[in-house]
Amino acid sequence: MKEANIVVLTGTKKGASFPADEVLTIGRGQENVISLEDPKVSRKHAVIEPTEKGPLLKDLNSVNGTYVGTQKITEYLLKPGDVFRVGTQLIRYEVVDTSSDTDNSPVRFDATIDEDTESADLSLIHETLFQVPQGKVAQEQLKSIQKRLQAIYNANQIIVSENNLKNLFSKIIEQIFSLLPAHNGAILLWDKRRKRLVPEFIHTKMALEEFSISATIVNRAFEKREALITQNAGEDSRFKNISGSIIRHRIASAMCVPLVYQNQCLGVIYVDTRGTSRAFSQEDLEMLVAIAGPAAIALRNAQYIEMIKQSYKDTLTTIANAVELRDHYTIGHTWRVTNFSIEIAKVLGWSEEKIEEVYMGGVLHDVGKIAVDDAILRKPGQLTDEEFEKMKIHPLRGADLLRDIALFQPIIPYCLYHHERYDGKGYPYGLKGKEIPPEGRLVAVADTLDAMTSNRPYRKGLDPEIAIEKIINAKGTQLDPEMVDALIEAYNMGKIHSLLQDYHKRDSRSLACPFCSTHIKIAEDVNPGSEYMCPVCGRRLLIKESHGVFFAELLPQSDMAFTIIPFRYTSQSEK
Repeated sequence: MKEANIVVLTGTKKGASFPADEVLTIGRGQENVISLEDPKVSRKHAVIEPTEKGPLLKDLNSVNGTYVGTQKITEYLLKPGDVFRVGTQLIRYEVVDTSSDTDNSPVRFDATIDEDTESADLSLIHETLFQVPQGKVAQEQLKSIQKRLQAIYNANQIIVSENNLKNLFSKIIEQIFSLLPAHNGAILLWDKRRKRLVPEFIHTKMALEEFSISATIVNRAFEKREALITQNAGEDSRFKNISGSIIRHRIASAMCVPLVYQNQCLGVIYVDTRGTSRAFSQEDLEMLVAIAGPAAIALRNAQYIEMIKQSYKDTLTTIANAVELRDHYTIGHTWRVTNFSIEIAKVLGWSEEKIEEVYMGGVLHDVGKIAVDDAILRKPGQLTDEEFEKMKIHPLRGADLLRDIALFQPIIPYCLYHHERYDGKGYPYGLKGKEIPPEGRLVAVADTLDAMTSNRPYRKGLDPEIAIEKIINAKGTQLDPEMVDALIEAYNMGKIHSLLQDYHKRDSRSLACPFCSTHIKIAEDVNPGSEYMCPVCGRRLLIKESHGVFFAELLPQSDMAFTIIPFRYTSQSEK
């Protein structure tokens, strides 16, 4: 039986494998099936679609392009062994015969018989773990149990203290490796969409081209909720159909336990050794079970936290949209400023957590406009001096709205200080230079860029090159030189162009997003009836066409689901 997979070869997602018989979106955004942490990868970069002739790779009008070898492609029918490049990441299309010993995939699931596998119900394992020994050797055994329980307690304290889903997987495996003589470990979770277990995280101490896992072991542990151990895989009848592979990879001992939370099995933890038979004992299996329980709780809690964070972001979005709907002459301004700010922050090297804050700060930087009269917000012409003075209250009103909510307090600087000027001539406080918090200086640059390049009823937006030149001339007067330099670097990297309101307006295959007004370039392979995502505001669109002109309708936002983080493949040499 042949199995076709798309395998990531480089980067933090190295080793991730995806079935080639499904539609696979590739990009920087977490909504993609193959989500890549690479600044040179567009949010929606490419897609792989299954066809009768094989998987068809399509570039989605990405900034940096998609390459097969040295050839830049728009569409390409993949052949087995083809390696293509997305940003700086290399990805390979592989077709393997799962009935033979020729699989080259970094992660392999071997379908095998499990007659010689020892197993035990989880409740029995827990009884053994806490059983008080009897007889003359009781004192020594009690000391051993005490030592084991202390180690398990310490490990679980570390695991349950982590609430970041991205970091939790590595914490779990790190603690397991500190307690057990394992060479390799993996966490696999149940994927409801694919209806199978998929690797979320893999760690190895060895340089492996392939990570081989018995599908029989992991599926049995998951379906029957049993803890399993095999002491000598090379002689185990489970592997009789792939003994050559086992010998080549020197798989010796292996253990697998389920991750159970409130009577629901989330997935499994798998560990093995290479070249060392009978490396694991019954006590090791008991310790793995003891870690898996709290790990499952921590995992579900982290998923709940991700859900709460998303709900929090959705709340901010709703508030920002309320402002945008009142100020229809600057519709889309919030989302363009937010995206400009994020790209500037990335160039500055701000942390991932800080960039999440930048997103929220950008979304709410103009929330104070809620307190400005409609007559001023909706005025089609330039404001009078008196009207401008009334408009200048919006940073203060925005800060007042946010001040009483603890979660919103870190966002206040983005709202309160984005109209301060580097030379001290801004408002509301007339702060100067570094007196202005960096969050305010950051949004000031992004806000200025969109103000110059977007359209107003009384004028057209400037050409981006002219706007950039004016921003450079404002260094040290209106704008912070450091922030301007970061914007220029992001612009030169091609990170800004597609976010500008009218950059793609002249393209024959473009349309204005009905939500944020930004013109979006539609890839050649996108036809009427296709679903698309606006790269600026993230709204789902239904593409339509009338008399040769493209337009779009808004689609309802999809229901929130638990975030699934593609697994990370790490080796000891990478640490």
